[in-house]
Amino acid sequence: MNAPGVDAHEAYVALEREIGLLLRRSRAISARLARELHPDLDGAAYGLLALLQDAGPLRASDLVARLGLDKSTVSRQISSLVALGLVDRAADPEDGRAQVLTPSAEGAARLNGIRDARRARWQSDLSDWETDDVATLAVLLGRLNRLGEARETEASATPAATGG
Repeated sequence: MNAPGVDAHEAYVALEREIGLLLRRSRAISARLARELHPDLDGAAYGLLALLQDAGPLRASDLVARLGLDKSTVSRQISSLVALGLVDRAADPEDGRAQVLTPSAEGAARLNGIRDARRARWQSDLSDWETDDVATLAVLLGRLNRLGEARETEASATPAATGG
């Protein structure tokens, strides 16, 4: 399945380098977007709010599992989001002892505004790309993300992977 003339080792070296650069830029962008959303919000909490909007309502334990983060880190971020009025807590309809989290009306409106601006920026930055290339990139990144999610799920379900 290798393309002729493409060295597999060099392809993975290039992939690792480019993904690393993408991740570093992503962290910097998340921090900037978080400040745009609210001056007291950190970048990690921005990602949590975005996940809640895309997949919510979710319990804190769901966020821990999906993000592969420490429970105390997620708890601290949730507390920050709630205190800033960006996330609402409600009783879980399936288990009244638990709570589910959703973006507040304010949090959703602010996040939507930032996402619209970010999409416009992507459209501008990639204006000379073919639409098919943009769609292909989205599909390939989706495949990569699903692989990462599966690996996180596997690691959290395997006691040996967690040292237990």
